[in-house]
Amino acid sequence: MSTTPRTEPHGWRKWLSRSMDLFYPPVCAVCREILTDGRALCDACASDLPRLAAPFCQICGEPFQGRIDGEFSCPNCRDLKFSFDFARPATARDKRTLDMIHRLKYQREIHLARDLGSLAAEAFSDPRLAPALAGKWPLIPVPLHRSRFRHRHFNQAEEISQEVSRITGLPVLKALKRIRDTEHQTALARARRLENLRGAFTVTPAGGRHISQSPAGAVLVDDVFTTGSTVDECARSLRKAGMRGIVVVTVMRG
Repeated sequence: MSTTPRTEPHGWRKWLSRSMDLFYPPVCAVCREILTDGRALCDACASDLPRLAAPFCQICGEPFQGRIDGEFSCPNCRDLKFSFDFARPATARDKRTLDMIHRLKYQREIHLARDLGSLAAEAFSDPRLAPALAGKWPLIPVPLHRSRFRHRHFNQAEEISQEVSRITGLPVLKALKRIRDTEHQTALARARRLENLRGAFTVTPAGGRHISQSPAGAVLVDDVFTTGSTVDECARSLRKAGMRGIVVVTVMRG
């Protein structure tokens, strides 16, 4: 039996990040204060980012102003039927959080995934996610198409999932594969988004094996929840394979 120690997933990135810190001290992604310990946010800025707080839609996480007693669903969600049970963004819409997400995705600032994942993990304070924690439901990152992965060299949802896993103890499972490249969703209306994504995902062999052995539930993880079109199509594929409970956790409500 080999005695070679196992390398922690993504460990080389952490080692490289620490090495670079010796020459280029990291600074807060918001206020530019010099930091230590591989963080991307200082304590003050991390605390200042707006968390999602009641009242908010219990299906999509859209926050509302004013007093609303009890749980409710927003008018938009009442007219829709999602394949997932509910989405729980950790933070409310904020340009500082969105800027970090964009820098992670488009400028390849992978070090930001640690703090963004830490924010996403705060969603598990919602009691509705207690069954996921108790049942050790897997974290399933929304996948990229291979052409986009080749261009970006990483999947931001997977990087965020790894940090959520470290905090919650839930395993990361690559249960989905994106089999069709689609145009960017940003400028599309919801109906066009749904059409654009139809049939874009399939369950991987690893995902199929897990569902056959433990179909109780899973947590889809992504960076931003906007219309829910992407995670809805992911959930649809998991439902077809036999997954029973599906919830969505994201860093931010878009």
